[in-house]
Amino acid sequence: MQKLHQEIKRSGLKATRQRALILEAIRNSPGHVDADDVYRRVVKKNPRLSLSTVYRALQKFKEMGIIEQLHFSEEHHHYEIKPAVEHYHLVCLECGAVIEFPYPLMEIVAKKVPEAAGFKITGSDVTLTGYCRKCAGKRKDKEI
Repeated sequence: MQKLHQEIKRSGLKATRQRALILEAIRNSPGHVDADDVYRRVVKKNPRLSLSTVYRALQKFKEMGIIEQLHFSEEHHHYEIKPAVEHYHLVCLECGAVIEFPYPLMEIVAKKVPEAAGFKITGSDVTLTGYCRKCAGKRKDKEI
């Protein structure tokens, strides 16, 4: 928990127990989590914590670059710890599976797109949709 407090302080935020618990819940979650997932995990350790506190912390963590907010569907946002390696997501339209894949897109754009010259790229968001192998195999039109 002390390490989490230090990470929060380094980002410029006040390190509170609630923020540390929220960050720990995201870090220890398999895959991508939404605010409700985080809340369910954290409220077990701190029953007095509110869902609005989770939302405020997630917003602050996003602003400070600790986490990334992802949009896999229009319904709600998902979160993950800001990855050390640039990666993107394949999202299955059938089962909702999310598959991460590494790709140096920002580096390629900076080198190959003339309009990127002098433009400081700070992030990118690419989500590719389609059907995972399992779901594509179940579909009648296997030309996917």
